[in-house]
Parts: sequence; C-alpha cells; structure tokens
Amino acid sequence: MLEKFYPDLQADRVQDIDLDFLAEKNIKGLILDIDNTLVPEHVEEADENTIAWIDKVKKKGFKVCIVSNASEKRVARFNSKLNVDVIHRASKPRSRSFVKAMEIMNTKASETAVIGDQIFTDIYGGNKVNMFTILVTPIDKREYFFVRLKRIAEKFVLAKMKTRKQI
Repeated sequence: MLEKFYPDLQADRVQDIDLDFLAEKNIKGLILDIDNTLVPEHVEEADENTIAWIDKVKKKGFKVCIVSNASEKRVARFNSKLNVDVIHRASKPRSRSFVKAMEIMNTKASETAVIGDQIFTDIYGGNKVNMFTILVTPIDKREYFFVRLKRIAEKFVLAKMKTRKQI
C-alpha cells in the first residue's frame, strides 16, 4: 500500500541525477519542483547552480516544466532567468497539473520524470499518473511548520521502503 509513495530513484541533489541514465530510460521531459528541490524556500530567484543545471538539461534535449504549488508571482519571479514552462498553484499531488505539464511538453507518462523533495506531493503525484519519480534530499532544514510535520511521516515511508526494497 505504501508503494504509491515510493520514488523510483533517490538523489542528494538535482545535480547528482544521471541525465544519461534518464535518456536511456527514454525520459524526454522533466517536471521540477522549486522549493527545497532547486533552491531553498526563502530564495526568490534561480541561483547560478540552478541556471547552469537547467541549461545542461536543455542541452541534453530534455523538455522542462516547473510544477509548483506556489503562487504565480513566486513562480514567475523564479522562472525569470530560466525561461521554462511553468504551472503555478498546481495543487500537487492532484493529477491535473502533472497531466497538463505532459501536454505542454508533448510527452507521455512513460517519457516523463518528476523531480521533487516531498513524497506526499511530488512523488505521489507523479506515481499516480505512472511517471518516473525522483526524490531529492531537501536543500534546507528551514521549512514551514506543516512541511516539517509531513517530514515525520516521510521518514516512516522511506524506512518501510528501505526494508522492502533492500536499498
């Protein structure tokens, strides 16, 4: 039952994800979260590491769509230096925003990977529509109270996953 929350892959940072491996898996589009995936929550604009990584991703031929639960203002400001497709107020883990991102990128679920730091929004949402899911370690420990509460449940899920998958 908990399998719907299990990521297909885990990485410490987005920069640690093997893009050649994703290409071999026929992944053509990447759905990305912003907060604590690409930058800490309190960082308003894409930093140099994020800009360089997104540039590398694009040069490798991947399409990119940011899918965030944040406001339009937050997402637009963050995207100003990246110029990728975006969906704000996504209501993750609802499937609607993930399906819309695939439509924007013109990809199928089997060709799309979701990269995020939260099991109950990014990973669960991607798994619901049968995408390849990648969980990254949150960048910053400073998080909203509600997110910190979810992290407690995430630890339980990850512990169960490790005992079942033997990873």
